[in-house]
Amino acid sequence: MMRSFDQIAAELEAARGYPHIGREEEAAEPSRASCFYPASSLKGKSVKPREWLVHGLIPQKTVTLFSGDGGTGKSLLSLQLAVAVATGTGWIGKGVSPGRVIYMSAEDDDDELHRRLEDIVRAERLSYDDLEGLTLRSLAGEDALLAVESQVTMMKSELFKELDRRAEDEAPSLVVIDTLADVYPANENDRAKVRQFIGILRGLALRRGCAVLLLGHPSLTGLSSGSGSSGSTAWNNSVRSRLYLSRITDGGFEADPDRRVMTTMKANYGRIGEETHMKWQAGVFVPEVSEQGLDKLAAGAKAQRVFMKLLSAFTAQGRQVNHAGGPNYAPKQFAEHPENEGMTKRAFKAAMDGLLASGKIRIEKEGPASRPRTFIVEAGQ
Repeated sequence: MMRSFDQIAAELEAARGYPHIGREEEAAEPSRASCFYPASSLKGKSVKPREWLVHGLIPQKTVTLFSGDGGTGKSLLSLQLAVAVATGTGWIGKGVSPGRVIYMSAEDDDDELHRRLEDIVRAERLSYDDLEGLTLRSLAGEDALLAVESQVTMMKSELFKELDRRAEDEAPSLVVIDTLADVYPANENDRAKVRQFIGILRGLALRRGCAVLLLGHPSLTGLSSGSGSSGSTAWNNSVRSRLYLSRITDGGFEADPDRRVMTTMKANYGRIGEETHMKWQAGVFVPEVSEQGLDKLAAGAKAQRVFMKLLSAFTAQGRQVNHAGGPNYAPKQFAEHPENEGMTKRAFKAAMDGLLASGKIRIEKEGPASRPRTFIVEAGQ
């Protein structure tokens, strides 16, 4: 008896260990338990408070993107955070939730990590015995990819699986990954791949109940705009929190190369725009107290006093300055004057706005109506 084509195909598939699928049969889809539930089922259940690693800055169970240009010190600052969490001490003047930490660096080798830890231990008056809760892993010179790119989706790499197993064993409060450029395999502007990659990391954060801090470099656009963004907007949209570490400059001039400011650029669970000022000192970053309250008022009063002093001097010399910009822009001219008493262009801009609002200075015009020229004078002149 002659066998049909379907019979022969079925026998071949059975011999190879494959289930037989007839021409008109469809492969059964894998079963998936439904996770839908009615909101009414929440009645009577207590609301769990939101968990923070660093209150208002780094939430637990999700991914925080920490960006900064090369050389600003984000790797050092994140290692200081790792030590603070592992030892239950403070971090640049802020409290942290203590716990174990996994710090994985694809940029620094073991010797560099040791050098940085030596500075941190000395500055915090700790000993290496206090660091039992900190696990280090240097990937310098190795394949550091945490995912593998396919045509359809991002798949977890063997390194990621190793990290996940370690996190399962140690139950850390924090996992630090340094840096994005080393661990992400695809085009940074591919929105779908970006979201899938962040989804992989967020899955780690949810499974292990920890915060994941992902370090990255901003794009050229992110640098020039001061936003610290990187590549596709999907990076910013996919994470729940984003911090940006930058140098403190005024009109391109950096008065103190050791000072930094960390700004909250995105906070789904808090307020954006919060600034943390710090200074590099003896190998570590230490917090700087920003001017607030009476100190801020005193600084503003000083800036206005110096502004009026220099405006009077310029007027006596027959030199005009304006409020609108250009080479005769008053804040620029005054900031470059040797008698500026340490005031910056930004401070003079705030002083000028305050003096205009209070009526102590006013704007005058001269010249033809087609091309009027404006300049600032003291009220009453």
